[in-house]
Amino acid sequence: MTPLTELDRRLLAVLREDGRAPVAELARRLGVTRATVTARLDRLVATGVVVGFTVRVREDATTGGVRAISLIEVAGRSTDAVITALGGFPEIESLHTTNGAWDLVAEVRAADLAAFDALLARIRSVPGVANSETSLLLTSVLR
Repeated sequence: MTPLTELDRRLLAVLREDGRAPVAELARRLGVTRATVTARLDRLVATGVVVGFTVRVREDATTGGVRAISLIEVAGRSTDAVITALGGFPEIESLHTTNGAWDLVAEVRAADLAAFDALLARIRSVPGVANSETSLLLTSVLR
């Protein structure tokens, strides 16, 4: 993969703030031409640095549901199999490898407490999951 330039990093930072910003606005904020922004963005997409565009929803706009962070310990060398299995759980919004006592960190969302309880049971029943610890997310104060 081609290393990111300083301009690439700045472009990505602006797009994280507003992924729908017009090319002209991106060019103005970065102090470069629209052609430069278009070429950089096309290259970032073509090389797989940018894998897609999405929408961020205001926290209080999605009513209901239970959100949590689940820390997962994997037994032995079964991390890849556990990741594959957890990748099929629609309630898992993101999954990260990490260091320290826990091997994986999952951000999860369930419709209600009963669905949340069932999700935790499903996570714990995945072959290779040795232990887990989950904390409910209450109020997001910084994103």
